Amino acid sequence: MSEEKTITPLTGQALIDKVKELKSLTKDEKAKECGYYTVTKNELERVNMMAFLNALIDAEGIELDGPGSGEGRGGRSPSYRITVQSNGNLLIGAAYTKKMSLKPGDEFEITLGRKHIQLKQVGEEEEASE
Repeated sequence: MSEEKTITPLTGQALIDKVKELKSLTKDEKAKECGYYTVTKNELERVNMMAFLNALIDAEGIELDGPGSGEGRGGRSPSYRITVQSNGNLLIGAAYTKKMSLKPGDEFEITLGRKHIQLKQVGEEEEASE
């Protein structure tokens, strides 16, 4: 009988860093390199793509559940840090918009500083002066 090797898949920032490092590989190859595969009894390697993609979603802090679906359950608390995504976008998560009671369609004015980005809600001044 062959000795079974235990593989510990990468998670969190280590997973994100490794995926960025392996940008030239296919999804399957990236998943395997990050430890998301098993070896069957017939010695075949099987990539666990769903676990890999779920781990990536968790590592990026992306909230897939809609509003209200997580009520009553503990979740991750906001870290007040975001990372620029590979496409150059900044994603402000639902935890922050919920905390500010923002609704779809709320508008913001973006002011760029030397080392900061400021968001000012459009219409905020009128409400404050009333």
